[in-house]
Amino acid sequence: MPENPLNRPVRILHLEDSRVDHALVKFALQRSGLQHDILLVDTLDDFGREVSSGRYDIVLADYHLPGFSGLDAWDRMGELRVDLPFVILSGAIGEAAAVEAIHRGVSDYVLKDNISRVAHVIERAIEVSETRRAKARADADLAESRRRLAELAEHLQTSIEQERADIAREIHDDIGGSLAAVKLDLAWIARRPALDPDVRQHMDTALEMLQHALGASQRIMMNLRPPILDQGLVAAVQWLGGGFEKRTGVRVSVRRSADQIDVPRPVQLVAYRCAQEALTNVSKHAPQATQVDIDLSDREGVLTLEVSDNGQGLSAEALRKAKSFGLLGLQERAAKVGGWLDISSSARGTSVILSVPLDGVTATDAENEGANHHNNDQTRDSQQ
Repeated sequence: MPENPLNRPVRILHLEDSRVDHALVKFALQRSGLQHDILLVDTLDDFGREVSSGRYDIVLADYHLPGFSGLDAWDRMGELRVDLPFVILSGAIGEAAAVEAIHRGVSDYVLKDNISRVAHVIERAIEVSETRRAKARADADLAESRRRLAELAEHLQTSIEQERADIAREIHDDIGGSLAAVKLDLAWIARRPALDPDVRQHMDTALEMLQHALGASQRIMMNLRPPILDQGLVAAVQWLGGGFEKRTGVRVSVRRSADQIDVPRPVQLVAYRCAQEALTNVSKHAPQATQVDIDLSDREGVLTLEVSDNGQGLSAEALRKAKSFGLLGLQERAAKVGGWLDISSSARGTSVILSVPLDGVTATDAENEGANHHNNDQTRDSQQ
């Protein structure tokens, strides 16, 4: 007795013009012990009506029927968007016709002179169909999970950028303003002619510390929300490279296709963060590097940013670890604006390449979101 994958009677729609052959099929199924319910139809219209009802688990169809063929019935199922396993049961089907049927998606075929196999073929066709449907559901769930994960990553990145802007604004308004006021008061006191020399020395030291704190707050504010981006992507990348060279002593060379490269603000911010993260990774993972090359281009309608170093390179394991958070987040952000991020490493160094096609990047929510953040920033700046 064949195993029934449905754990209930198999509901079979039999397309056949011969009542004798239908009786033979019923007899073969009864002998096999397969629990089943079977209905006979012999016209294409009746077949279409029954197969659309959703009551059946499988179709058995003769190949040669009056005025149409089994493949015509298969095509009718496709037109009706019905997904059922479909087995051709025919007295004479040539090899070419059988190959064509299988190629077009038919589950299987059985010759009527070997009708004893029909129960086994039905069981196998249903099992394969159930497996395929389960895989399709799993693929759909996985695609939905990836979509939601991408949306979450985008939301987190947007929230981070907004929080950075808020923190930078608080540093500018509160900490920076307070430090500047204290510096003015101390400078006024230091100019008093009758000031005790020891007090003056402490005053000068305090002024130096205040100046250091002001510089630190400015640097932190620039990293959180770079106003240099208002001067364009080229200026911002050059500023990043210059600051990195001063801090680390690593020579940075910036090459660009033009002095001004105009791109939408969301793309501009992604490119800036990519350069920032790539330089951070150089300092973390390539301390022996002595040269960093940054290439910025908008040729052929594609914004390309490449950051390369001459360090010793990274192993595959280390490269995966380096990508785990910062660069992985950039990959999600690049995808949101229609671009992609490539990371490669060898004994000659590591290269991070961002590519963003500029056609159509201003459409959809990415541009609207970037414009909204930009307008909000301008409004807050005008109120300061």
